[in-house]
Amino acid sequence: MVEVQLQVNGTDVARDVPDNTLLVEFLREHLRLTGTHVGCDTSQCGACTVHLDGNAVKSCTVLAAQASGAQVVTVEGLSAQCGGKLHPVQNAFVQCHGLQCGFCTPGMIMASAFYLRQEPALDQASISNALEGNICRCTGYVNIIEAVRHAAREMYPDAPFAKTEAHAS
Repeated sequence: MVEVQLQVNGTDVARDVPDNTLLVEFLREHLRLTGTHVGCDTSQCGACTVHLDGNAVKSCTVLAAQASGAQVVTVEGLSAQCGGKLHPVQNAFVQCHGLQCGFCTPGMIMASAFYLRQEPALDQASISNALEGNICRCTGYVNIIEAVRHAAREMYPDAPFAKTEAHAS
């Protein structure tokens, strides 16, 4: 057993867990934050993406003990960054129907939010490259890419791309 101490979605948590507990298991089973999904068990699908100390990571590839002392934000905590309202990426996925079955959606949202904190480019190739570690088995990605564009225009309304990409599809 190892004691894991984290700040998760702004709350300090500590639990004793088996040494081999993955971060995704810690979040889902010990903290009951089930928005982070387990999709493939091989780190291929990205459904388990969370922000660990500000970086997008696949939580199925990190032991909870390795993350001890870190700050974790899950899809449930993303809205806390926006005063309790939906994060612009969450809102954009709703507005643009950037989901179908919804299983990949939390990971897509977390990867998109990370991407948009960087220096986003809104062409399809750049967005596709940013999301290449996240797999959706239901959609053709068209609405997901449009959701990322929509979120970027909301997050950065004065950016040049917000005007030039306003009617891109």
